[in-house]
Amino acid sequence: MEFLHTMVRVQDLNASMHFYCDLLGLIEVKRYDSEKGRFSLIYLAAPGQLEEAKTTFTPTIELTYNWDPEQYTSGRNFGHLAFSVDDIYNTCTKLMNAGVLINRPPRCGHMAFVQSPDGISIELLQKGEALPAQEPWQSMQNTGSW
Repeated sequence: MEFLHTMVRVQDLNASMHFYCDLLGLIEVKRYDSEKGRFSLIYLAAPGQLEEAKTTFTPTIELTYNWDPEQYTSGRNFGHLAFSVDDIYNTCTKLMNAGVLINRPPRCGHMAFVQSPDGISIELLQKGEALPAQEPWQSMQNTGSW
């Protein structure tokens, strides 16, 4: 058995692509548009897994965009996606400056939770050892839930 992908339904494809690709740095590796089914499937991989994703079944995120408007209410029940990052403080600063909600700030220099445009929790983990605690993160309170 091989793990293939995690599927997330998205309501606004442009906002989701901006979040996952422009802000988090994931790269589109495959796309399938179905005129008959009225949906698009967009597969995203982390930059360090890009070459492998093109040739094998590297785990990816599948964004499913249904062309007809639909409300999704189970974002919280989904759980979360997790990514390791080179510098958790820089990543969270970039996301916060772009208007992304930081649910759980990286107070410990190791872990944070942010939220996608569709309410999906995204866990960010510092690669290697935790960074030394620093402000404003150390004093920042949690916002919402993750």
